[in-house]
Amino acid sequence: MSEQTAGGQLRTLAVRITEDLRAQLDVVAQITGRSTTEEIRLALEHWIEKTKSDPASLQKAEAIRAEIEREAETRRKAIAAIFGSQDAAEEKPNEKTEESASAGRPAARRSKTSSE
Repeated sequence: MSEQTAGGQLRTLAVRITEDLRAQLDVVAQITGRSTTEEIRLALEHWIEKTKSDPASLQKAEAIRAEIEREAETRRKAIAAIFGSQDAAEEKPNEKTEESASAGRPAARRSKTSSE
């Protein structure tokens, strides 16, 4: 079961830690008056904020983003090769189809019926 909060849906994450670390975490939670879960969430949020400002992490993130963009472009091209490019159809709406061009007449257009 997951909880809903103002920041979004909470998901459970099972983490294996040593008995000693768990005991320390429990003591910290007792000192602060927060739950163990809240202490873990706060620690993770702090760690993520620290990572965001680390220049080495920023450089790695940019490399990951570039790889994602390369993969997305490869997939876009694959889809266009399989199904045809929607962009190409939008860019050249008045061009003749191959069949019509070879017959020397404009591409056929569907006429509206009285029910349309």
